Amino acid sequence: MSRFKFSVGPWNVHEGADAFGPEVRDTIALEEKFRKFAEIGISAIQFHDDDVVPNIDDYTPEQILEKAKEVRALLDKYNLAAEFVAPRLWMSPNTTDGGFTSNSAEDRAYAMKRAYYSIDIARVIGCNKIVLWLAREGTLCAESKNETDSVRYLIDAINAMLDYGPEMSILIEPKPNEPIDRSCCPTIGHVMAISAATKDPARVGAVMESAHAILAGLDPAIEMGFALSFGKLGSVHLNDQNGLRYDQDKSFGAENLRSAFNQIKVLCDNNYGANGEYVGLDVKVMRTQKSDDCYRHIINSMKIVERMEEKIDRFDEAYRQKCIAERNYEALEAYVLDLLLG
Repeated sequence: MSRFKFSVGPWNVHEGADAFGPEVRDTIALEEKFRKFAEIGISAIQFHDDDVVPNIDDYTPEQILEKAKEVRALLDKYNLAAEFVAPRLWMSPNTTDGGFTSNSAEDRAYAMKRAYYSIDIARVIGCNKIVLWLAREGTLCAESKNETDSVRYLIDAINAMLDYGPEMSILIEPKPNEPIDRSCCPTIGHVMAISAATKDPARVGAVMESAHAILAGLDPAIEMGFALSFGKLGSVHLNDQNGLRYDQDKSFGAENLRSAFNQIKVLCDNNYGANGEYVGLDVKVMRTQKSDDCYRHIINSMKIVERMEEKIDRFDEAYRQKCIAERNYEALEAYVLDLLLG
């Protein structure tokens, strides 16, 4: 059994539509997803604001809170926690040019409204983390935005959220590209810099996603370690990625088992989870998967995490230190490969 508690989002089990094809599976009701998530060993659910309240812009603030209470009741029914709420700032006409970094003051105000709704929802469903996946916070045309203004807008938005939700932590999930090709916050290093510039850096941290680090040409374990060194790794999204392609969200370890090993090792070595952090699985079901087994990617990812934990428990630290003392990294590398193959 894993030492970690796992979380997933409702979007991890989806209908299979993509940019080049229609849906291939039927929609599964939210309660049925919760029931199945609990059955396979998931502890918490990740939410966008409109996962909790679909068509959120159609409702008053009071109605939003009432609908959030209905989701809270479902979570309680299946003994599930809520890990975080994230404002979805990439699907509305008001976010065509970005949310917090839009050139339009009106659209920036809309983004703040959604951020405040997310905080309100988080209070109702029982979590204190707001995640910012900055999907369109950047530009498709380099000359269309002022880079320094974008960063200032983002910091101002976070400061406003910190004021509105004094009990909340704000976690930024960086990604270098897609759906825009020039992000204003592409890596964990950028997150740390923005955190330091806010009015309360202790409440601003990071979500590190494996695939997003790979898309930036970086090592996910190194990115996790970087955030951990600042005490700011608030969550992880484990998955895998086949090179510098579109964001694939493949099952954890599906492409690179050694990278998977090192990601779990850095989490274990730093006692990640001791403060209640979850291991999030941001893995998407393959388009080819049939409906009757469309949770397999989550089960497989959990199994890989557990297998890597077993190998870390067997890891010979004394031998590692011997190799380091002798500067015999070929021997150390061969040892790690033997451990993984064994």
